[in-house]
Amino acid sequence: MVDELTGRTATTFLVGIVFLVSLSVWSRKRNSQLRAIPTVGFSDPILSYLSFLRFNIDGVRMLKEGYEKTKPGLFKIATLWTWMVSPTSPELIEVVRKAPDNVLCRRRPTEEFIQTDYTLDFLDKHDHYHGHVILSKLTRITSATFEDIREELVLALEDNIPTTGKEWVEVPALEMMQRVICRVTNRVFVGAPLCRNRDYQALNLNFAINVMKFATVLRLFPDFLKPLVTRTISNLPSQFRREMEFIRPMYEERLAKMEELGDEKWDDGPNDMLMWLMNESKGVEKSLEGVARRMLGVNFAAIHTTSSTMTQVLYRLLANPEYVEPLRREVEAVVAEYGWTTDGMDKLHKIDSFVRETQRLDGLGIVVLVRMALRPFTFPNGITIPAGTLVAAPLSAIHTDEEVYTNPDEFDGFRFARLRESSEGPVASKHQAGVTSPAHLSFGYGRHACPGRFFAATELKIILARIVTAYDLKLEEGKEIPHDLCIASSRIPREASVLFRKRQN
Repeated sequence: MVDELTGRTATTFLVGIVFLVSLSVWSRKRNSQLRAIPTVGFSDPILSYLSFLRFNIDGVRMLKEGYEKTKPGLFKIATLWTWMVSPTSPELIEVVRKAPDNVLCRRRPTEEFIQTDYTLDFLDKHDHYHGHVILSKLTRITSATFEDIREELVLALEDNIPTTGKEWVEVPALEMMQRVICRVTNRVFVGAPLCRNRDYQALNLNFAINVMKFATVLRLFPDFLKPLVTRTISNLPSQFRREMEFIRPMYEERLAKMEELGDEKWDDGPNDMLMWLMNESKGVEKSLEGVARRMLGVNFAAIHTTSSTMTQVLYRLLANPEYVEPLRREVEAVVAEYGWTTDGMDKLHKIDSFVRETQRLDGLGIVVLVRMALRPFTFPNGITIPAGTLVAAPLSAIHTDEEVYTNPDEFDGFRFARLRESSEGPVASKHQAGVTSPAHLSFGYGRHACPGRFFAATELKIILARIVTAYDLKLEEGKEIPHDLCIASSRIPREASVLFRKRQN
């Protein structure tokens, strides 16, 4: 019996050795083209997995290390299955930005991370028309749309910050912002009263959480098992059906009107995301199910990113209370002259700057311009990366580069307001929230920058403006703002209770 166990142990050990050696040989062959690129962490195919584990908890420092040691150039960090190569100069970032999608693909990393074929699961997986809708429609905020946003914001804050008299009320900041952003966003997406329906809000908020949870599970399985896993454990199909139930009355009423008009233009039709999707969709995507899935998809993209950013803005305000009065004075002066209008929002340079500076230091991702090489790609410095390699710009390192920003690690809420006011014409506009550049990448950069960034920037600015003018806020005595949770390439604000009361002066 002892000899049998000893034999099994020896066999297992030998198989393990053969596996590790084979993996090492395979990895070295696969990564031979990348040897010229400096590595942060271990370059060895086996030990590099330790670097992958470190990146999941210490990514900001690893990116900073690679950026400072190799600028202007390239460095690489190990991921689970491949290497991530990072450009460290504006020139190389431009090369990545301009690379065609059939060489450096933007969609593939996102599809792999979110497992879109099984989570968002649009009926026509090759039709991305909702991106065009967001870019062409959502960015055009009219006076009427802005008034709807402002009205819904006031009501949403009152409902989620139930202040009375001079009493302080304790509010969970992140949860509150998620509810407010969900409601305000859906005022533009589906209008009132549906945007105020708590069950509809819960559906949209939970959908994003469930997508990320299920995607994490799916990534553990090989492709051939994913359809079975989806059919067995996914609760997303039930959420698609629930979305259909919510929008069915509006969808059917509008569809009947569209069929009645035929080729005639519906000039006074509803002006919301649901209508835009119905107008632009084709084929199977024009069905109730097709539109419902897109509605959940655009909510997934819009709500949690904006609410997390707004929570970080709120935390920066709490950590730097000296900014409250200057922000209040600016808003009051602008509103007195322009009212709560789109023109007025354009004049809120300090509000805009405070948002942009928060994004600079507290961006939701620590890398940006994430691409996958679909074929070998050669940089201008002659270095070629093989197909399957990830490419990503080190956002957190760029945003704290002392050659780009003065005192880069210091929060300076009016940094961009000063830059804007000291510049003229088009140069001044590049310093406002929503505008991207090689030095400010929070919304991405180039033709694939976030299509809804100007809508998101408007939401962030009007919420901050409303909060500083309508409320006093503080942390409970002895409490501090919690540090963000950094996991791999994501940065997520933690929950914290904030005290609010109606403004007293």
